Amino acid sequence: MARKKVARPPGLRHRIMAGFIGNVVEWYDFALYGYLAGVIAPVFFPTEDPTAGLIATYGIFAAGFLMRPLGAAVFGWFGDRYGRARTMQISVSMMALPTLFLGLLPTYAQVGVLAPVLLVLIRLLQGLSVGGEFSSSATYLVETAPKGKRGLTGSWANIGSMTGSLLGVGAAALVTNIFDSETLSDWAWRLPFLGGALLGMAAILTRRNLHSSERFEQHDNAREETSPLFQAFTQNLKDTLLALAFAASYGICFYICFVYLPEWLAGQDLMERGMALMINTAMTVLVIPLLPLAAIVGDKLLARRTWIGLAILGLGLVAWPLYAWMLASGGSLASVIVFHAVTFVLLSVPLGSGPALFVEMFPESDRLSGYSVAFNLGMGVFGGLTPMIATSLMAMTGLATAPAIYMAVACAVAVVCLAFVPDRSRSPLS
Repeated sequence: MARKKVARPPGLRHRIMAGFIGNVVEWYDFALYGYLAGVIAPVFFPTEDPTAGLIATYGIFAAGFLMRPLGAAVFGWFGDRYGRARTMQISVSMMALPTLFLGLLPTYAQVGVLAPVLLVLIRLLQGLSVGGEFSSSATYLVETAPKGKRGLTGSWANIGSMTGSLLGVGAAALVTNIFDSETLSDWAWRLPFLGGALLGMAAILTRRNLHSSERFEQHDNAREETSPLFQAFTQNLKDTLLALAFAASYGICFYICFVYLPEWLAGQDLMERGMALMINTAMTVLVIPLLPLAAIVGDKLLARRTWIGLAILGLGLVAWPLYAWMLASGGSLASVIVFHAVTFVLLSVPLGSGPALFVEMFPESDRLSGYSVAFNLGMGVFGGLTPMIATSLMAMTGLATAPAIYMAVACAVAVVCLAFVPDRSRSPLS
C-alpha cells in the first residue's frame, strides 16, 4: 500500500520569496494608482468637471488608506487565531484579484455611475488587504527566521514594499511615455494593472503551500479565549502604544524624505518636479540593497533598539541643517543629492531592522493584532497625513524649513519611545 505523501514545510528561500512578493504586489498597485490618478479621473467620472474628477479619484485613494486600520484589526485578529500563513494567502488574493478587475472595469461612458461605484468598492477592498499584508508577512518571516537572522529575514518585507512601489512608478511612467494621451485614456492605462494581476497570481501560487510557523503551532493549543485585539489594548497596552508612537514618528520621517521632498523642492522653486522625482527614485533604487545590510548589523553587531535609535537620532540632528543648505544654495544639485543620500541611508536602518523590532515587541498570543494596528495607524494614517501637515506648518509659520523641524520633533519622539522598549534582539521570541 502506497504511503501518503506529507507536504514538507517550505524552505527558507521559499518563505522569503513568499513574504517578499506579496509586498511587491501590494505596493505596486498602490503606487501605480497614485501615479495614474490624473489619467483615471476622466475615465470613471464626468468629464465636465475634470478637477472634481481628480479630487474624487484621490479621495478614493485616501479611502483606501483609511481602510488600512480596519484591515489591520481584521487580519491581525485572524492571523493570531488561525495562523500567519492563512492570513498571507487571503491578503494577497484580496489585492491581486481586484487589480485584475480594475484593469477590466467598464468606464463611466459605458455604464454611467456604476463605474465609479465599482472603482470605490475595489479600492476599499484593496485598502483593507494592505492593512493586513505587511505586518502579516513581516511577522511570518521573523517568526520562521533562522537563529540570529531575524532582522535580515524580516527586512525582506520592506525590500518587497519598496521594490513594488518602484515597479508601480516605473510601469506608469512607461505607458505614459510610450502612448499618446488619447490612447492612454482609451485603453493603455489598463496595461499596468493587468500586468500587476499576473504578478499577483504568481504571489498566490508562491503562497499556496505555506505552513504556519512552529512557534504558532506550539502556542495554538494553549491559546487563551480572550480576543487577541482585546489583549493588545488591555494587558499589552503599553507595548501597543509604544509601537504606535514609534511607527507614527518613523512614518513621518519616511514620508517627508521619500514622498514629500520632491513636492517641497518644486513648491519652493528650487528644482523642477521632474528632476526632483528622478533623483528621489534613483536614490530609492540605490538604498534598497542597504536594508539587509542594516538588518545584519542589528542581528550581529549592535542591539537592534540601539542601532535604530542611533540612526533616528542622527536623522533628527541633520534634518534642519540639510534643509537650510538646500534653501541657501537655491536647490543646488549637490545639496539635493546629499540630502537624499544622508537621510535615505539613515532611514535604511529602521526600514531594514524595524520589522524584527516590531515583532519582538509583542508576545505571540497577540503579536499580529498589536503589530498590525499599531503599524497601520502610525505609518498609514499619521505618516500618510505628513504632506498635508508639513504644508500647513509652512503656511502657518512662514518657515520654509518647517518640514525639517517637524521631522526633528518626530525623531525625538521616536528616540524617547525606543528608550522604553525592551531590547529582545538577542533573546528568543516570547
